[in-house]
Amino acid sequence: MPWPDNVWIGTSVEDEGALPRIADLAQVPAAVRFLSCEPLIGPLPDMDLDRIDWVIVGGESGSNARPVAEAWITDILDQCQRAEVPFFFKQWGGRTPKAGGRLLDGRTWDQMPEIRNRKETTPTG
Repeated sequence: MPWPDNVWIGTSVEDEGALPRIADLAQVPAAVRFLSCEPLIGPLPDMDLDRIDWVIVGGESGSNARPVAEAWITDILDQCQRAEVPFFFKQWGGRTPKAGGRLLDGRTWDQMPEIRNRKETTPTG
C-alpha cells in the first residue's frame, strides 16, 4: 500500500509486554514512526529503536494514576541518546496531568523528530 509522504504513525508501548509492537511499527514506511510510552507503567529494557524516529514518555494522570519510576524514564532517555532518537518527556503524572511537572534531570525534554521524505518500501524478510 503506498503511504503519503506526510503520515506520522505511532504505537503505545506502556510496559514490557507491549515491546513487540515496536518491530511491527518499524515495518511501516511512514514519514515519522514514534513510540508513545504513556502512560508508562513498567520498565522498557532493550528497546529496538532502529527505524524509530521519536519517543514520547509520560506518567499516568487521573485519580487512580499508577506511579512511574524515575529509573524507567531515565533508562528510556539513555536508550534514545545511544540510538540518536529524539526524546520528549511529557509529564510525571499524578492526580492531574500537570501535578508532577515536566522536569527530568533538571530540564525539560522537548526534542522532536527530523521531518523528511521517506520514499522507501516496507522491508521484507
